[in-house]
Amino acid sequence: MSDLLTQLQWRYATKKMDPARAVPAETVDHILEAIRLTATSSGLQPYSVVVVTNAELKARIRPYAWDQSQITDCSHLLVFAAWDHYTPERINAMFDLVNEERGFRNEGWEAYRQKLLSTYPHRTPEDNFQHAARQAYIGLGTALIAAAEAQVDCTPMEGFEPTKVDEILGLRAQGLRSVVLLPLGYRDAPGDWLVNLKKVRRPRSEFVIEMK
Repeated sequence: MSDLLTQLQWRYATKKMDPARAVPAETVDHILEAIRLTATSSGLQPYSVVVVTNAELKARIRPYAWDQSQITDCSHLLVFAAWDHYTPERINAMFDLVNEERGFRNEGWEAYRQKLLSTYPHRTPEDNFQHAARQAYIGLGTALIAAAEAQVDCTPMEGFEPTKVDEILGLRAQGLRSVVLLPLGYRDAPGDWLVNLKKVRRPRSEFVIEMK
């Protein structure tokens, strides 16, 4: 536990990354696997993680992400992209996968499938997208912890134009909408004004509300 807290003390939203240092493929795979294994509502995993390493694509995205240099200086740009809608096909695919992997059908599980099928597809696409986007943020949190554990720097970014990123990456054609960006790389300490500043968080007494 103390090691995890030490790593979380070490991490910060890196403002300047070293473009000459690439995160090893096996380390990126470790972070992606942590995201894949994290929790989602009903186990639906209603988002994908797009890994952008192509320099031209990153350069095209940068102007629509407040011209933040991490977009082009990072070695891997993760784009969390949520489902644009919960469809019967998507819901059934995940329930079928569970049955296939576990090798049996459970009556309670199948009843839950029908409950979701009678509810989710009838909500508006925007309501469903917002729900899926919240699941993507669970994955983002896991990514931040996994990156810190691996001593990889990253910067979660909401400051971008999703419609432009969707267009550049062709996400809408895949039934996806971008939610948040996460550049992965290594800090350029001499060029980063934030690197040596004290991490500041609200004290526990103001942050945690205990009801005994």
